[in-house]
Amino acid sequence: MAISAYFNYEIWQMDVKTAFLNGKLTEDVYMEQPEGFEDPKNPNKVCKLLKSIYGLKQASRSWNLHFDERIKEFGFTKSEFEPCVYTKFSGSIVTFLVLYVDDILLIGNDVPTLQSVKSWLSKCFQMKDLGEAAYILGIKIYRNRSKRLIGLSQSTYIDKILRKFRMDESKKGFIPMQHGIVLSKTQCPVSSQDQDKMKSVPYASAIGSIMYAMLCTRPDVAYSDQDQETNESVLQSTDPVH
Repeated sequence: MAISAYFNYEIWQMDVKTAFLNGKLTEDVYMEQPEGFEDPKNPNKVCKLLKSIYGLKQASRSWNLHFDERIKEFGFTKSEFEPCVYTKFSGSIVTFLVLYVDDILLIGNDVPTLQSVKSWLSKCFQMKDLGEAAYILGIKIYRNRSKRLIGLSQSTYIDKILRKFRMDESKKGFIPMQHGIVLSKTQCPVSSQDQDKMKSVPYASAIGSIMYAMLCTRPDVAYSDQDQETNESVLQSTDPVH
């Protein structure tokens, strides 16, 4: 996104329909006859799958390998540093393809080239053309091309998790906890009654939900309010920080 903003590249979005059905199986997989489609003459027989379907452990990997194979046929090269990013360079023409399961971002500086990538993908898979990227993976994209600015927001996602954990009526603040607070194991529940009470608190689920926002658009929530010296010591430490 930063590269797109700086060079004023196009950012288009596509979606693969029923992506996992495109995977190729390299091993024999059998399944029970689906409910409503049983063969009355052979009720005890099973079905041998000819292609990947949703629910298989290897479905996502099979789909990714097949996509990787097809997009490389078009001249794209996979990034060594980020497996979901593909690049293609032809003279001054630059094209990026970013894949997240079945969501695709096409980024580049040449509209005809981007159109040709769209056409190729549509020949290979059933695709949905979503036009200019505006909302992907719960992230809203704001763009001011005249000023070459891009903003990313997860406000809808954050509002959703606030409602989920009944925090939507809470007062807003700049820091997640009081200044100078010290947490220790001595504060853990000791009695069985306190432990049972804590089991009903979805702490791990809440932290996981917050971490998605932290990784995408809100890295600031990874840190509680600390002085600069403490922050630097934590960042420089090689020991795990809890």
